[in-house]
Order: sequence, then C-alpha cells, then structure tokens
Amino acid sequence: MFKKIAILFGLSFFIYIIPPGGFSAWSFESGIRWVYLFIIAFLIFNLLYPLLEKIALRFNILDFPNERKIHKIPVPRIGGLGIYLAFIFTLLRNFQFSREIVGILIGSSIIFFLGFFDDIKSISAFKRLFVQLLAALIAVEMGLSIKFPVNWGFYGILLSYVISILWIVGITNAFNFMDGIDGLASSMGVVISVIFLIVVVGTEQYKVMFITASLCGSICGFLIYNWNPARIFLGDGGSTFIGYVLACIGIYVSWANNNPVVAFSAPIMVLFIPIFDLIYTTISRIKNKQIASIKQWLEYTGRDHLHHRLLLIGFSIRETALFITLLNLLCGLIAITLVIKDENMRAYVSFLEIILLFIIVVMIMLVARNKISTIEKNGEVK
Repeated sequence: MFKKIAILFGLSFFIYIIPPGGFSAWSFESGIRWVYLFIIAFLIFNLLYPLLEKIALRFNILDFPNERKIHKIPVPRIGGLGIYLAFIFTLLRNFQFSREIVGILIGSSIIFFLGFFDDIKSISAFKRLFVQLLAALIAVEMGLSIKFPVNWGFYGILLSYVISILWIVGITNAFNFMDGIDGLASSMGVVISVIFLIVVVGTEQYKVMFITASLCGSICGFLIYNWNPARIFLGDGGSTFIGYVLACIGIYVSWANNNPVVAFSAPIMVLFIPIFDLIYTTISRIKNKQIASIKQWLEYTGRDHLHHRLLLIGFSIRETALFITLLNLLCGLIAITLVIKDENMRAYVSFLEIILLFIIVVMIMLVARNKISTIEKNGEVK
C-alpha cells in the first residue's frame, strides 16, 4: 500500500511541476535534462510492472526455490525486460545519439536478449561467451576503449582493444554473479550509475549524462519491487544488461583529460566491488579445484560470493545488500575525490567517506555482537 501511495504522490507531483511548454523543454533549457530522463525511465518501469507480472505468470518465467536459493516461493524473473524497455524508450524519447551510444544500444540489446532467452531456455556456456564477446567487440568498434597512461603505438592500441573487451565481458558477468540476493545487484547498479552521474553532470558530459540517467531511473523503478522481500527478480537478462551498460559507461566517461592515471583507475574504483568478487571467487575456485575451464567458470553456482559469506556470518538479506552497497558507494566516492578539482567539495566528499566508513564498521560490530549473544545463549562460550 505504501509503495502505491508513494508512486501516486510522485505522479501527482510530476504533473504539478510541469510548467507551460512542457517539462521536457523546460528541463532541456534549464540544463537538467538528465532529471527529466530519470523520471521518465522510472515511471515507465512502474507502468510496465503489472504487465511484467502477468507475462511472467502466463509463460511461467519464474525463479523456483531450491536448496541453493534463498527465496521460498516462485518469483517472476522478468524484471530485466522492464528495465530494458524503460531504458530504450527513454533514450528514444531523448533521441540524442553519438556513435558510442549507438554501440551501447546495439551491444546491450544483444546482451539482454541473450540473457532473456537463457532465462527461458538454457543456453550453453560457450554460446553465451561468444555472444558476449561479440557485443563487447561492437562497443569497442564504435569507439569505446580504455586509454592507457603510456603510449605504446600499435601494440598499445591492440592491447587497449583486448583489455576493453575483457573489461566489458568481465563486468557483465560480475554483475550476473552478484545477483544472488534481493536488492543487491539493483542497489549496486543504482549507486554506480549515481556516481557516474555526479561525475558527468559536474563536467557537463551531456551524452553520457543522458544514457546514465536513463539507466539509473529504470533501475530505481525496479528496485522498489526488488528490495527484500522481492516481488520480482532481474533474471540473467537484467543482471547482464546492467553490467554491460555500466561497463561501457565506465569507459565512455571522460574521467580526467590531463591525467591518464586517474582516467584509467577511477572506473576501476567505482566498479571495485563486483571486480573484487569476480576475481576473488575465481581464484578461490581454481585453487580449490572447483573449476578447470571457462565453461565451468561460467556455469559454476557455488555459495562463495561476498554476499553468501556475509549471510553466513550473521548478516540478514537486507543488511547484506545494504552493507555491500555502502562499500560500493565508498569506493565510488574515493574515485570522485580523484576527479573533482574543487578543494571544498573534495573536503565534503572526504568527510562523507569517513561517515560511510563509520557506518560500515558499526554494522560489522552489531552483527558480531548478535553472533556472540547467540553463541553465549547456546552455551558455547563460558
């Protein structure tokens, strides 16, 4: 009921603030076009949600519980379709495309439909990897590539292509791997896109601003229904779509024109948590001889990700999603301090980092206290 009232209030407020000539024209003239696109994407998802539920039930696109999963009842896993449609419709409404954005649209569409079909009918690991590499190659060919701090001529260009493709494929799969509990992947998608928005709004990178706001708004619309207890899941189509677009935006953003080291390291910091989880679990599984090939790496479904480990030590599902999201926000703020030049703003951001660190430590201490209390009640500590 609260969500319906909040959405109704939001729609009423949106109608109220529409000035003569239309909110669209006013937002463009006022330099806040990104706000308009965010609102449009957010509202489109909410309008689509009832239809998504009906489609999921009609065609049995449900995530059924089993011994590996946390939820207890079947949940529609079609949220990615709503995010994709809200994102595409919003961008088409804006209709300001660069060569890079066209590449992102084509590649992300390929990634989404690959994952969506995989949700309905399983696709082999090698087919998924081949299509992911193709989608990444399209984005790189359309101008999205990582710039290195040093100039290595032809070999540097070749290495840039290879690293860019690996970056896009890696982040795409990292987000899929992180989509293991209610609200986690979507919360991280919101935080990362907001960090991107702060950077591009502050530096007036309009085309990146528009695509980032469209993605952020569509994910925010989804998060309302995905927070624990979730009423809808992303599915592989949604998680890989978000990962792919964020990976491309991380390359598309101009982080620092005169500092290639910052330009290279900043997107890594913003996306550090999914990168860390991907690298750590991969090394751990290889070391423990749980995987021995790329096929096994793509198909392995162990409970050894960061969110699983936090659940094991006593975090609830909501606490786990919030904890990892705050960690991701902290990493993003560190990246912002590298990019912004205003000393006062850097001081404010640094102070916010300290507050976030304090909250994170308090969360750990509270969970540890509850764990100790449980152990003492069971008589395991004398």
